[in-house]
Amino acid sequence: MIDERDRRGHARGAGPDAPRREPGMGSLRGLDFGRPAASAPARAPPRRWPWLLLAAALLVVLLLAVFRQPLAERIWPQTRAQALRAQAEQALAQGRLTAADGSGARELYEAALAMDPDRDEARIGLARVAEAALAQARTATAQDRFADAHAALRLARALSVPRDEARKLETRLREREADKAGIPDLLARAEAARAAGHLTGGADAALPLYSRILALQPDDTRALEGREDALADLLQQARAQLRVGELAEATATIATAAEYDPGHVDLPDTRARLNEELDDVRRNALADLRAGRLERAAGRYQLLAAAGQQADADEGLQRVATAWAHRAQVLAGDYQFAEADSALGHARELAPALDAVGEAGHRIERARQAHARSGSSLPPAERKRRVSRLLAEATAAEARGQLLDPPGDSAFDKLRAARAIAPDDPGVRKATARLLPAARDCFERGLRDNNLGLARACLDARTVLEGDAATLAAARRRLAGRWLAIGDERLGAGEVAGARAALEAARGLDPATPGLEAFDGRIRAATAPRR
Repeated sequence: MIDERDRRGHARGAGPDAPRREPGMGSLRGLDFGRPAASAPARAPPRRWPWLLLAAALLVVLLLAVFRQPLAERIWPQTRAQALRAQAEQALAQGRLTAADGSGARELYEAALAMDPDRDEARIGLARVAEAALAQARTATAQDRFADAHAALRLARALSVPRDEARKLETRLREREADKAGIPDLLARAEAARAAGHLTGGADAALPLYSRILALQPDDTRALEGREDALADLLQQARAQLRVGELAEATATIATAAEYDPGHVDLPDTRARLNEELDDVRRNALADLRAGRLERAAGRYQLLAAAGQQADADEGLQRVATAWAHRAQVLAGDYQFAEADSALGHARELAPALDAVGEAGHRIERARQAHARSGSSLPPAERKRRVSRLLAEATAAEARGQLLDPPGDSAFDKLRAARAIAPDDPGVRKATARLLPAARDCFERGLRDNNLGLARACLDARTVLEGDAATLAAARRRLAGRWLAIGDERLGAGEVAGARAALEAARGLDPATPGLEAFDGRIRAATAPRR
C-alpha cells in the first residue's frame, strides 16, 4: 500500500522519485555551506517626519490660542465691535458713563463706532449715554452735588443732548448753587475786598469772588459792575508799575486782568503804554551797547526777558556777550589779563556757548603764553638788553617795509614783544609814536583797496599802538560797516553763506554797528522756508 504521506505528496504534484525531505532539515534545504552567506540588507533610518509634523501642529495650536483674539479682531472687526458694544451696554447699566482709562460707556461706544461705522447700534448707544448723563446731572443737582452735576452736564452736551434740556438744567443748577452759596454774602465779601485793595491773590480776593458770583448768576448787575471797577483798579496798578519801570510786574498784572475780562475798556490803552515802555527799553539797551555801557545794556535786555520779550532779550544778550568778548581780546592784546579775564567772565555769564566767547578765551590764552615767553620776569639788565634788541629788529623790519609780514618777524610784532616786556621804556614809546602813523596809513589803504583782511591786520596793529580808545572804536565801526556793505553785495548775488560770514565779521568787530539787526533780519528772511 502506498503510504498516506506519499498520497499527499502525489496530490501536490510531487513525483515518486522526488527526494524525500529529511526530518528537521527543511529549513536548511538549498543552502551552500561552502560559500559565505550574502550580507543582510542595511537597516532603514528611523522616520522623523511624523514627529516634526506633530511639533508643527502643536506650535500652530499654541499660536492660535495666544493670538486668537488679535487675529479675530483683524480678520473679523465686526466681532470686536460687537464685543465693545456689549461692554458698553454693561458700563451703561452700571452707571459708568465715562472713564479716563477708556472703560466708560462713552469711550467703548466710540471705539465700536470707529471700528464698525456702518452699524447704528453704537450711535444709538451714545445717545442713551447722553440721556443717562442728563439724568445723572438732574439727580446730582437735586442732591446738591454741584461738581458732579457740572461734570455730567458737560458730558451730556459733548454728546449733543438737546440744547433746550441742557439749558434748562444749567439754569436750575445755577439757581440751586446760588441759593446754597449765599450770593448776598459773596457780594458783600467781594466789595469789601475791593475797597481794601485786595483784588487778586487768593480765593477771598475781589476778582475771584466776583467771578464765582458771575459763574452762578451771569446777569448779576452788582457783580458785573464790581468786577469792572476791580479791573479798572487793577489796570491802574499796572500803569503805576509802568511809570516806575516795573515792566515784569506790569506785564503780569495786565495778563491777569485780561484773564478776567479780555474786553475791558481800559485794557487796550494799558497795553499800548506797556508796548511804549518796552520799545524805550529796546532803544536804550541798543544805545548803551553802542556806547560801550555793556552792564547797563545787559540789564535792560534782562528786563525785556522778565517782561516776556524772550526773543528780543536773547538776541540782545548775545550782542552784549560779543561786545564783552571783543573787549576781553583788546585788553589781552595790551597784556591787561586781569581786566581781560573779568570781561570774558561777563561774556560767558551771558552766552557761554557763543562762538565769539570761545574764540576770545583762546586768544587771551595765546596772549598770556606770548607774554610769558617775552621774558617779562627777566632781571632788569637782561630785560633792557632784550628790549633794545627787539627795537633794533623792529627798525630793521620797518626799513625793509615789513610792517606786518612775515608773522613774528614784522616790525609790529617786534614792537609788540618789546611793549610786553617794558611798555614804559622810552625807546618803546618812541618806536610806538613812529610806527603808529604807518599802522593808520596801512588801515586806510586796506579800506581804500577794499582789502578788508589787510585792514583788519593793520587795525590789530593799531590796537597795540593806539592810545585813544575813541579813535580805535571809530576805526572798528568803519571796518564793520565795510563788511556790511560786502555782505549786502553777497546777499544781492544770492550768496547767503558769504553774506552771513560778512555779518559775523562785522559783529565781531563792533556788535553795535548800525544796520546789523536789519541785515541779520534780511538774511533770516532769505533763508526762511517758503510756504
